[in-house]
Amino acid sequence: MNNDLVTLAGVSKHYGAQRALDGLDLQLHEGECVALAGHNGAGKSTLIKLILGLMRPTHGSVKLFGQDAHGAAAARLRSNIGYLPETVALHPSMTGAETLAFYARLKRQPVSGNARLLEKVGIASAAHRRVGGYSKGMRQRLALAQALLGQPRVLLFDEPTTGLDPASRLMFYEIVHELRAGGATILLSTHALSEVAGHADRIVVMKAGKKIADGPMSALRRSTGLPLRIRLTFEDAQADAMLPQTWRRIDASRFELACQEQDKVEAIRVIGALAPAIADLDIQAPGLDDIYAHLLEREDV
Repeated sequence: MNNDLVTLAGVSKHYGAQRALDGLDLQLHEGECVALAGHNGAGKSTLIKLILGLMRPTHGSVKLFGQDAHGAAAARLRSNIGYLPETVALHPSMTGAETLAFYARLKRQPVSGNARLLEKVGIASAAHRRVGGYSKGMRQRLALAQALLGQPRVLLFDEPTTGLDPASRLMFYEIVHELRAGGATILLSTHALSEVAGHADRIVVMKAGKKIADGPMSALRRSTGLPLRIRLTFEDAQADAMLPQTWRRIDASRFELACQEQDKVEAIRVIGALAPAIADLDIQAPGLDDIYAHLLEREDV
């Protein structure tokens, strides 16, 4: 069983009459990546601030590595957390190397590994250029490097791929997979749901301070009831005689089946028996954007 590196139990955070979080239970396990989805005002930023120790909950408890996040050992516990904020504020007059050295000293970490970190995030060649001349994507890479200082066991990423080009996004998720393999826990708050779906072990969806869904993509698909769509194109129009009647004819050689997540294996068995006659196959599963929209609509009903 995975260890829980972060545990929130019955956590609420009130600002006067406003409830930013309302009775939230959440566990972040060792070696997993959790995507955090929700509209602005859903409570995502408040959740991150509570884990960082920047505020205390009105009710409930926050634990880091099994200990009270606001207890006597809080400072030591938080030294094992890396944070990449949504808005990156870096001093424009400092070079990339100077900036990372500054954060290393701030975190009481040796600077000996900084060159390797700058290389890891792909800006080693710009290490001695002033940050003011960096592109937005380069600043984001530098901010990612500071979040990785000290090999933290928990990483909190808030819109981490903002400003990154496709190659840089690929680099970022390669780092995420490497961190997970090393046992780190990653909480990734993002609006870019389509890109994170293939990298997250779980997706947590929040609305108005409450958690309305928590699970892997397959479980969320089952819970929403959104169908998968499978399309077949036959080389021989007569081959469709072996298809069950649940398949809908699109034209002379193309057929479509809308099925639930739990029925897809049986559908694939049927397809397997017809494989010699199939010219093309396309499977369209509901994306995270579709699931997210459906969950929010269901909550409004």
